[in-house]
Amino acid sequence: MKLTFYKYQGTGNDFVMIDNRRKTFPKKDSDLVSSLCDRRFGIGADGLILLEGDQDSGFGMVYYNADGNEGSLCGNGGRCFVTFAKHLGLIEDTMVFMAADGVHEASITGDMVSLRMQNVSDIRQKPNAIFLDTGSPHHVQLIEELSNFQVYREGARLRYGLYGKSGSNINFVEPSGNGSFAVRTYERGVEDETLSCGTGVTAVALAMHSIGKLQHNEAKIRTQGGELKVTFNVENGEYTDVHLIGPAKLVYKGEIEC
Repeated sequence: MKLTFYKYQGTGNDFVMIDNRRKTFPKKDSDLVSSLCDRRFGIGADGLILLEGDQDSGFGMVYYNADGNEGSLCGNGGRCFVTFAKHLGLIEDTMVFMAADGVHEASITGDMVSLRMQNVSDIRQKPNAIFLDTGSPHHVQLIEELSNFQVYREGARLRYGLYGKSGSNINFVEPSGNGSFAVRTYERGVEDETLSCGTGVTAVALAMHSIGKLQHNEAKIRTQGGELKVTFNVENGEYTDVHLIGPAKLVYKGEIEC
């Protein structure tokens, strides 16, 4: 089978994108997905995304982790998904689509995408961390000297040791002042540190606001792959109108035998 694909990245979080509106991709073939995401023997990516039709919203986003298993919401993947739809000529400036956690709205200007996330009300305080779900589960932990921190070692330890088989994404955060934060994330499904994680960045902004480290309804988050912005409102303890904002770009288009 010869497969046409597109490679996209959002602040270094990279994805294989496939137009599957004709339903030709073998969605149950997890070995194929993982082989396409393999950085030595395949295309190489943190995940694979199918663009499909959806009866209610018009478009559906199906996301697979690099290990080949279907995953929960990917925020940076969602922003790349919108840019991909624009590239295909399917949308102009706005989009509504169905993802694993429900319907999302987005707008695009140039290569900047603003993706509306789901509301969040359940934020749990742990002894040394905060846990919340922003479409994917996230552990958020404040540390010092983030640049020297052993993210892979500690992330893997917490992902399995604290959260069991289903696991959680693990975010390590260092405040930079003036509503800015640096974050490094160990992602489940990738089972490694990634250059950026959109749902993780969103989780960091809401978690920092919930514990008083962020005083405003906007946060600038610096990842290893670039800067993202999160804006939100708070109503009766619920975070609403949450938007993840940042760039998403086409890297290249190609064909692969599989």
